[in-house]
Amino acid sequence: MRSTMHSLLMLLLCSFCVRADIAMQPDFDLQKFSGMWHIMAGSSNCPVFQGMKSLMTTSAALVKPLPNGDMKILTGYPFPEECKKVEMYFKKTDQPAHFTNDENAKRDMRVLETDYTNFALLYTFKEIEDEPSSTTVQLYTRTQDISNEVLEKFKEHYHKVGLTDDLMVILPKSDVCYKLLSA
Repeated sequence: MRSTMHSLLMLLLCSFCVRADIAMQPDFDLQKFSGMWHIMAGSSNCPVFQGMKSLMTTSAALVKPLPNGDMKILTGYPFPEECKKVEMYFKKTDQPAHFTNDENAKRDMRVLETDYTNFALLYTFKEIEDEPSSTTVQLYTRTQDISNEVLEKFKEHYHKVGLTDDLMVILPKSDVCYKLLSA
């Protein structure tokens, strides 16, 4: 029992250490990051993501900076009968590429890397009471093209946070939600 508790405590401490060491986009500029994005790929240990990844196609995200430095993301998820829209607000932290959200779950969201005009890599750590926590890395692009260089950066980043190749999916292209959100 004591050994199990010690192992669990060490695992929890290590998970906090890993999140603290996650490198983020230096000199992040929320204004440049704003606008329309395609969500082209993801890697996640979230059970819901894993259960749905064979059914998913590219989603769309509209990023809007708020006057106080916070950020709003309107995401459109394509379903056979509709584009389901989900709006989330992320509060800025003392680090420009780091945001949080405590609505319905505790989310720690970070922009790992972006060139603002072609791609962005986003990390999210989510905790919900009475459920296992999950880690997700998403690849955002301005167009539906993914270069090999960007794909390698994506793989490098999700490996750094402990996600494996079997948890990753490159999504089939769909512009249904992109057209709806950008209209």
